[in-house]
Amino acid sequence: MADQKQILDACAALIDPNTGKDFVSQKSIRNVKVDGDKVSLELLLGYPAQSQHDIFREQIIGAVRALPGVANVSVMVRSEIVAHGVQRGVKLVPGVKNIIAVASGKGGVGKSTTAVNLALALAAEGARVGMLDADIYGPSQPTMLGISGKPESHDGQMLEPMWHYGVQAMSVGFLIDPDTPMVWRGPMVTSALDQLLNQTRWQELDYLVVDLPPGTGDIQLTLAQKVPVTGAVIVTTPQDIALLDARKGLKMFEKVGIPILGIVENMSIHICSNCGHQEHIFGSGGGAKMCADYGTELLGSLPLDIKIREQADSGSPTVVADPQGAISGIYKAIARKVAIKVAEKAADLSAKFPKIVVQNT
Repeated sequence: MADQKQILDACAALIDPNTGKDFVSQKSIRNVKVDGDKVSLELLLGYPAQSQHDIFREQIIGAVRALPGVANVSVMVRSEIVAHGVQRGVKLVPGVKNIIAVASGKGGVGKSTTAVNLALALAAEGARVGMLDADIYGPSQPTMLGISGKPESHDGQMLEPMWHYGVQAMSVGFLIDPDTPMVWRGPMVTSALDQLLNQTRWQELDYLVVDLPPGTGDIQLTLAQKVPVTGAVIVTTPQDIALLDARKGLKMFEKVGIPILGIVENMSIHICSNCGHQEHIFGSGGGAKMCADYGTELLGSLPLDIKIREQADSGSPTVVADPQGAISGIYKAIARKVAIKVAEKAADLSAKFPKIVVQNT
């Protein structure tokens, strides 16, 4: 009959491909029980990886069953997402554990497309996810998520999020006519975002993905200071001009104390839809060099593929339009890396501190 130490030693030889650490050292193996020749245990992940649960389960069963005296192995795999710390002095949002800002220094690099596919990929991996379209001047998430209509309000104060593909969403695009231009100055924009964020009844989100407007001006800086962000993802193309602006976006987040989770290089390579020929239209290696310069991680590189654009424009982004496809696989890998980066941040312990009430007696 195997004992707990032997079982843990067997699991310690298994490496989590997402973190690069073994399951024991990252404290994922829980509740090991031995009953004669039967063994049961739990694999608890700090990030969503539903698509890999069966793989992990089979790996652990194979390793433990190889031990002498073990005939039956039962493994429960689940994820538990906790809230993590944000920049100091920023009020947290009820119903939201972690906020991930997706930003770019300039427009036209595919930031919104990356943001919506990141949100859908996190949801596909088993997380409860919301999407906040903070691009007040050019809201695109209603179109990309295929959502029409206006949000309800049951009490006249809080808006109910719109739902599609298992993701909760809110955008100024739900509240205005699509042809109405947003001719607003900065204070009105920041006020609108504050209302969309704090007057939406988010329902127990593990992650809220915020699609920030492009640029690094006063509006973006104000938003970064008011929104309680766990970490930011920078989207760029390999082009030198895009990288110059992406660096400015990265430095903006550093100045306001928001951790950079990593960089996504979009349109890294063009794939011809006719012959499959691959070509680096916008250059190559720019994202990797930027990561090396700033000590951050290249989360993934996405191709310039017409299907990504067509699927987003049709209201069925790549992750839901072709969930088993190669590009969806890239988005899901990026999502897992982002979630792991969030999980590595210090946990938010504010909920564990008792509230002190002073009474006159």
